[in-house]
Amino acid sequence: MEGTRTMRIAVLGGGVMGETLALGLLRLDPRPEVVVAEKREERAGELARQLGVEVCSPTVAVRGSDVVVLVVKPQDTMTLLAEVGSDIAPGALVISIAAGIRTDAIEAAVNSGVNVVRAMPNTPARIGQGLTGLSAGVNCSADALALAHRLMSSVGMVVTVPEHLQDAVTAVSGSGPAYLFFLAEAMTNAGIELGIDPDTAAAMVRQTLLGAAMLLDESGEPAEDLRRKVTSPGGTTAAAIAALESHEVAGHIVAALTAARDRSRELSGS
Repeated sequence: MEGTRTMRIAVLGGGVMGETLALGLLRLDPRPEVVVAEKREERAGELARQLGVEVCSPTVAVRGSDVVVLVVKPQDTMTLLAEVGSDIAPGALVISIAAGIRTDAIEAAVNSGVNVVRAMPNTPARIGQGLTGLSAGVNCSADALALAHRLMSSVGMVVTVPEHLQDAVTAVSGSGPAYLFFLAEAMTNAGIELGIDPDTAAAMVRQTLLGAAMLLDESGEPAEDLRRKVTSPGGTTAAAIAALESHEVAGHIVAALTAARDRSRELSGS
């Protein structure tokens, strides 16, 4: 697929995630040729100016492309594939980030010999700190999966999982940033209730969560161990943890992620 010529990648969908992925792909070395398909005229012009790439119709974008990245809403994915599926060359790689759309459905909508990979990135991809779960279709080659891994690494960490776990990936990391934002919102509001002014409370929460996340990442220690080290018996943190445990917060988190997993299954019809 790559050969000696410049790899051509078609990004179908010019929303926030489409733009994010295009920017990441343009940072690769060697730099590929990236084209974006976006039907909204005003947005197409904006992307052409900001990214410096060709913005065209989906059919024009996929023709001659080595890689096609589907970045449209799940309910629009199969309609789009009905339009462009026959123009995707055998041997090409299709990466779909449409939640709930299984690889076998995509394989049935494209030419035989097309490699299909399902991906679930999350919003920190916007700053190159995303997490993407990849699952290969049954007819995807090892080389194509490795290429998908390299391409999605342009916006953060990549893990490979069996496709039946994609609903769990959606629950843990796909929706995961929202859980942290929810916690930040609650901590900020609590700080305000305790008398701290809103701007200071927001700054304190942002830095606390950022610092804790960096410590978790760089220390290599399990979260449980780090939590125990900061929880002195009879201290302030112990009082807070006891309050959380009395409200069974850990159990509610499991319930929340299970609800997200189950909803993902509903959307995929599995």
